[in-house]
Order: sequence, then structure tokens, then C-alpha cells
Amino acid sequence: MSDGQVAVIAMDKASSEVLVLDGPSPPTESIDTSLSKAEKRKLYSGHLREPLATELKNEEIKFSEDSVQLLKFHGSYQQNHRELRKTDKVRCWQMMLRLRSPGGRIPAQLFMALDELSNRLGDGTLRATTRQAFQMHGIAKADLKEVIGTIVRNLGSTLAACGDINRNVMAPPAPFEKGGYPVARQLADEIADLLSPEAAECSYLDLWVDGDLSYRFKPSRPVRKARQRQIDTGVFSNSADEPLYGDTYLPRKFKVAVTVPGDNSVDLLTQDIGLVVFTDPSGVLRGCNVYVGGGMGRTHNKEETFARVADPLGYVDADGIFDLVQSIMALQRDFGDREVRKHARLKYLLHDKGIQWFRSMLKERYFKGQLKGLRNEPKAKLMDYLGWHRQRAGCWFVGLPLMCGRLSGEMKAGLRRLVETYQLEIRLTANQDLLLCNIGTPQRATIRDKLSALGFDVPEAPAPLARHAIACPALPTCGLAITEAERILPSVLERLDELLRRLDIEKSILVRMTGCPNGCARPYMAELGLVGSGVNQYQLWLGGTPNLQRLAQPFIERMPLDQLEATLEPLLRSWRDAGGRRSLGDHVNKLGAQAVTELLGVAA
Repeated sequence: MSDGQVAVIAMDKASSEVLVLDGPSPPTESIDTSLSKAEKRKLYSGHLREPLATELKNEEIKFSEDSVQLLKFHGSYQQNHRELRKTDKVRCWQMMLRLRSPGGRIPAQLFMALDELSNRLGDGTLRATTRQAFQMHGIAKADLKEVIGTIVRNLGSTLAACGDINRNVMAPPAPFEKGGYPVARQLADEIADLLSPEAAECSYLDLWVDGDLSYRFKPSRPVRKARQRQIDTGVFSNSADEPLYGDTYLPRKFKVAVTVPGDNSVDLLTQDIGLVVFTDPSGVLRGCNVYVGGGMGRTHNKEETFARVADPLGYVDADGIFDLVQSIMALQRDFGDREVRKHARLKYLLHDKGIQWFRSMLKERYFKGQLKGLRNEPKAKLMDYLGWHRQRAGCWFVGLPLMCGRLSGEMKAGLRRLVETYQLEIRLTANQDLLLCNIGTPQRATIRDKLSALGFDVPEAPAPLARHAIACPALPTCGLAITEAERILPSVLERLDELLRRLDIEKSILVRMTGCPNGCARPYMAELGLVGSGVNQYQLWLGGTPNLQRLAQPFIERMPLDQLEATLEPLLRSWRDAGGRRSLGDHVNKLGAQAVTELLGVAA
């Protein structure tokens, strides 16, 4: 394929085969070209290829804004390291790279490649994200093709890890071979393939592995058959190249998670689509409860933006799951706001139109199957799988706590040695922790000793506050960060722990912290959420639940961090004096906003 050509795919409707064609794909004629700049950028990119392909070949130290926006679909964000701006005008421009790893699965070969790449071409660290994927930081523009190409050649991908497209599909990472866990993991893999872009995948492989189509995703037969139905009335986008997405893809990012009844390791209600699988006694998939319209992102001082938990949509039988997922995405594609990006997520469509309109529209125009009433589910629990667990007879896995998901130094090197020696699979959790899987019983004692030497003496018992606390990277690399998060979370937890001990409170609190309001660490579901609103100042959110079932509420707009203890102490005393039977979030909810505001000393 020549440098100027774009890899384009189309579907032969007679044979149901995917055809790879050469040449640029013209924009869909029916699309109104008076679109926003963001929409036009996608429309005229040749399916996410230009000007990115051209700029990869120049010697500039950074990409243009047009390429930066397209890069997101390829899994990368361009960042400017704030602490290097004055001292190194070249190295301050860096790329962050995020992987696509459904259910958090990282094969041994891929982890070893990531470790080597991060040491040689990154900042020496890897970071587990809250969507069960690794991020690499500190990559130079000139090295980006080598890094992504190496990832692809070692069983990985970064396609659709970011951008206006379906992101990494989440699932319980625990490799249990019982109940609905195997089905949930498989369904996450299949939905990731089902919702992967077609023409963009060819562009991706053309850019990063010189067009080697042997690295294309290889969906299962049921997924291939469901993808053939993307040309059906309603679901079809009118683009032969991108039957599901269309030439402008989605209005904004789209997130899907799958879990089993009672396991809320994936923060299910924060997803655009949340699926809870039900199986028969032999483990065969029977169907799913479906939730729609969750999302965390918001903007300070813009009340029209808000966090939202998903609505229950209904129950769908197994044979309708793929079609329903495609239909929900197609509905968002057609009705999501493409003019105001801050209003473009599915949650706003649900908020504006309502769940009844949503169900009716699905039935009338998109989904030919049947939606039933929800099945009963047990009470949800935030599972973290830390410590040792039996995977199956003669095989174990161990969950290791990572503060903010960051792997570096000897801990990272030691895990690399274990993975390489024993060919262990890694699975990442939504809580930014890491599971080492497929450990044979004869290897268990040796691996336990080696983990102890790395600092994991009792992996099942980290400090209570740290166990479920998470933070976003924030400063110095995130361009949206207002203030610190990851780098100061350990000290914040130490201060909170000291306060709890001084007040003789033994119960723990679910804490989340972000450097801006975009919600990457999902702080709006926490019992205590700190959301950056100024330099060393944070919004204080309270009232979520330990099992992530209720939104927190904002109580203070700008709390100086040095006033954390003085602000919280009266509320915590009230919690203690109430007997401590309830969680802090439930205590806040029972007190009510006025009483909590008074305890916090907030002026009326």
C-alpha cells in the first residue's frame, strides 16, 4: 500500500465477507457538512488516518491539534510535562499510551514487552488504570510508532482505548472457573470485538505495523454473525466502511462493563452499558440484566454537566445480547449531541429524554428482540480479590495492592522476573490493583517468598483506607489537572487514618481523589470524594456507598487541603457517636444535607 493510500473496508452483502480496498473513502453523502470542528475532523480523516500518518514522518517534537484528537482513537494522548516546561523544551512534550485489554487481561509476553518498552522509551513506570488497562507515560513522538508496533506484535493493542468510540470493556478480573465468571470474561472479550471499528482497524494497522492485517482482531463466530447484522435497518450507519459507527464515529466516548450478580468490582452503574450475566447451573449464559446511561464526567460551575448513575433497562435473553448492545450504541450514535461535546454522553440523552423514551425508541427503530423485567440480584459488593485464591484445582492466583496503580523500581522489576520465570498471566482490576494468575501449587511457596521480598508480605491485608482508595494521575502530566491527586493521595490517607485513630473510629471509608472534575477515578461514587477545584483546593463530595450504588453529593466548593482534618472532624465525631453501625456514606445520607453542612461548618 502506498504512503498516500487509506486502507478502507467494506462488506460484501452477498457473501458476508469483509473486503479490504485501497484508496481514500469519501465521506458519507448524507452527513451534513456544517458539522462542528470535532465532527468534521473525524469525517475527513480517512477513518482516523490523516493528518496523523503524515505527521508521524516529520521531525516535529509534537503533533498538531488535529492529529492529537485523532491519536486518542489510537490509544494515545499528547501531554506537556509541566515540571519540564522551563528546563527542557523538547522532553516536556510526551505521549501517554493506553492499552485495550478487555477484562484487564495481560498475557506474560505482553507484560514483558511493556516492561521493556517503558524502561527504554518511557518514564520507567507502568500504571494500572481504573478501566483495567496499563498506561505508559513519557514516550517521545519519534518513538510512538515503535512502541505501538511492539505492543501489537506482542499480543496487545491500543486501538479504541480512547476517543469517541467504545473504550476498554471491563469485567471481573478474577480468573475463577466457576459460576458466571468465565461467561462474564468471555462476554467482555466478545463485546470488545463486536464494537471494534472496522475501517479504523485497517488504518490503525497501516500506521503502526505497516499494514500487516494478520494482527486484525479475530472475533468468534457468534460475534462475526452479529457484526453482519450491522447492515440491518436501524443499526446500519449508512457507511459501508463503518457499518456500526459511521464516518464520524460516536458523539463522545462510550463505556461498557460486564459482571456477575453481586460482584461490583467494575463500578457497574458508572457505565454507558452495564451487563449482569445470569447462567444456568452448568455455567451456560442465559441472559443479562442491562443498565444504561451512567457516567462520571462533569465541569466545575456548569450545572448542566453532572455525574449520573445508570438506569435499569431490562433483562435480555442470551441470543439478544449482541443485538441489544449494538442497538444501544446505534441509538446514541444517532441521537447523542454532536454540537455540544460536554452534553454528548449517553447519560445526557437518558436524562433529557427519559428511560421510557429510550426503551420505546430502541423497540421502534433498532432492537427487534424482547426486553423483559429485571431479574433479582443479590446485594452488590465491591470485590477486590486481594490475597491468595484458588483458581481451580492445583492452580492459584494472588491479588496484589498497588497504590494508585503505579508500578516502578524494584517492584516492577521483581514482578517482571516472576512473570517471565513462571509465565504468569496478569489481570488488572478497576481498583488499580494487579492479579498474578495461573500459579501452580508447587510454585506457590516460592512465589509467596519472592513477593514478600518485594514488599507484599500480606497482600490480603493492606491498610484499610488504602485498600479501596484510588486517584487519577493529575499533575504533572495531565493537561486537565487543576491540582494534585496521585502524588499526594498516600499523605492524605495517612492524615485521614490518624484522624480516625484519634477519634477511636475503627471502620474504614471509601476515598477517591481527582485533580479535576472529569472523574477519571470516579470520585462521585465515593463515601469521601476529593475533586480538584484550585491549587491545593478540593471540592468535598460525601455520601456514596462502600459498594458503589449511590452518587455522593457536593458539600464544599473549595476546601483548602490543609483544612481537611478540621473540616471533617465534627462529621466524623457525629458518625462515631451514632454507634458506627452504618457506613459513613449511609450516615451522611441519613443526616441530610442541612445537618451535614452545619457539621462541616459551611456558611449557609
